[in-house]
Amino acid sequence: MVDSFDFLVVGKGMMGAAAARYLALTGARVALVGPDEPADRTTHDGVFASHYDNGRITRTIDMDRDWALLARRSIARYGAIETGSGVAFYSEAGCLIAAPAPGDPYDYLEQVISARDTLAVDAPLLSHQEMMARFPWFKFPEGFAGMFEARGAGHINPRALVDAQTRIFVKNGGMVVASEVSAVSERAGQVEVVTIDGTILRAGRVLVATGGFSLAKQLLPRPLDLAVKARTVLFAEVGEAQLADFATMPSLIGSSSAQSESYYVLPPIRYPDGRAYLKIGGDPSDIVLGSEAEVRAWFRSGGNPAAASHLLAVLRALMPDFAPKSLHAAPCVTTFTRHGYPYIGLIDGTRIGVLTGGNGAAAKSSDEIGRLGAALLLDGRLDAPEYGTDFSLHYR
Repeated sequence: MVDSFDFLVVGKGMMGAAAARYLALTGARVALVGPDEPADRTTHDGVFASHYDNGRITRTIDMDRDWALLARRSIARYGAIETGSGVAFYSEAGCLIAAPAPGDPYDYLEQVISARDTLAVDAPLLSHQEMMARFPWFKFPEGFAGMFEARGAGHINPRALVDAQTRIFVKNGGMVVASEVSAVSERAGQVEVVTIDGTILRAGRVLVATGGFSLAKQLLPRPLDLAVKARTVLFAEVGEAQLADFATMPSLIGSSSAQSESYYVLPPIRYPDGRAYLKIGGDPSDIVLGSEAEVRAWFRSGGNPAAASHLLAVLRALMPDFAPKSLHAAPCVTTFTRHGYPYIGLIDGTRIGVLTGGNGAAAKSSDEIGRLGAALLLDGRLDAPEYGTDFSLHYR
């Protein structure tokens, strides 16, 4: 039996679930196709998703005006998504960016200030002394300054956000197919999607939103110019007796003159195992995954031990008074596009659309990115003049 729809979205992650919700809100017949999270990633043979996590930083302040706008529009809708779904996913803990003070040759903060002022974001510049007094958990190098966004910033739970988007999607008539896709192809003016269990779905247009698994040859008729990079994150457990001491800790982004000196930290967040962890990320070097098989193998691994050691050293220097109850590392991946923004477009001459390429910045902005993906399928083209980039696809 073949099910027919107006639109199909392949990939049940943050961007795909958002796109599916927007499509369903139009009254169209829509299916969202993607597997559920595996019970044990170390033995799982199928695809994975980077949203299998409970904490991602959210904020508007950014070096780039377009990324800041994507975030602002998404954050403005968090409340409506929580209300419409009954699922809470957002914690307004605030976000601090710490870097060499303006005037340093590394002009990171100057770029953030420029983007902040363009969008009139309330995020004052703080001196080193003000930061140390206001945020006693951290020890920053001399010469650092910071920008703190107290409202509309903090962290989100990606698992809960996908759940929220999916619930609203289903409330509006959407159909979820919890299976991995094995093939996407065009047939007689429609796009056909086949799952690994043999289910066949057809639609007028399909949006492929598969993150790092966009490398899979059976999903797209032309290979995209994507770089999928392995990432390692470190989780530092906070004991129950210590949690009250971190109650007002914000999310943090720290940046110096080199990638190896850049990092992010989230305050203690409760995870599915019942424990609360402070999370730190910021790989000192890149590991490029060149195939779908390599992406699967990476997700089954324990991450990069060298990166985990680096992150622990950063954490100890940043928070010298913090003694973790336990430590463990985990793998993740980040998908980068040629121009540094998401790819949102139709593959040339086809009915197959693409929504991929988070570039390490998309979790907080996934609702707006999903809205743009839905607009692409509805109109057959993307017209977003409010952004400085056209989100165009680039091929290998």
